[in-house]
Amino acid sequence: MRSLLVLLLLLCTATLSAAATGKKVVYSVNGTSYEGYLASPSAAAPLVLLIHDWDGLTDYEIKRAEMLAQLGYNAFAVDLFGAGIRPTAMDDRKRLTGELYQNREKMRTLLDAGLNAARENGLTGDKVVAAGYCFGGAAVLEMARSGADLLGFVTFHGGLTTPEGQNYGKTRGQILVLHGTADESVSMQDFALLAQELEKNRIRHEMISYSGAPHAFTVFGSDRYREDADRKSWRRFTEFLADTFK
Repeated sequence: MRSLLVLLLLLCTATLSAAATGKKVVYSVNGTSYEGYLASPSAAAPLVLLIHDWDGLTDYEIKRAEMLAQLGYNAFAVDLFGAGIRPTAMDDRKRLTGELYQNREKMRTLLDAGLNAARENGLTGDKVVAAGYCFGGAAVLEMARSGADLLGFVTFHGGLTTPEGQNYGKTRGQILVLHGTADESVSMQDFALLAQELEKNRIRHEMISYSGAPHAFTVFGSDRYREDADRKSWRRFTEFLADTFK
């Protein structure tokens, strides 16, 4: 049954890719080229800024962007590594994410540049939510702590710890955390500590954990994929978008 489900998901992915309406967007940040992906059903529609995991911007983010576009939202997948840099080796993934974890100002600059690139490609709506997966989820929370003027911040199985010297005192939008209880990379203690911190700072938030879901539980076709948790988290995400963009 599980093999059949994975096959159907892969077929859906292939069909969606064939019908993709989006486009690659090359933009420059401090003299370096980056390549995002924009799926846009309407210039005036609300925008979801998508942040990739430590693989870089791949077909996975493109699929998610197209799924959002089919729901009527603009979706821009940001590139935090650079055009053509899509690491497959573990050491490269650790190096690229480690560089940004060590240089938070650069991470924030790249996130802001992604938003600006979306704007420069004809989007006119002023309603924006950021969402990210794994490393991208941690980057989304970095964006929240920076005081970015967004309506919401959503993290799927992302890093939840707050760097030393940072806090959520400047956060403007509400936060949605979608986490796997069986995640061995990001603990339930991290989950609880974040809840306490958000409450202390009076940040509107919702945090959901899914039983049996490991780290990266939304990644189609992987051995960590959990269809039930993916389906439920995506449904809550789309409900959150509908409510937030009212």
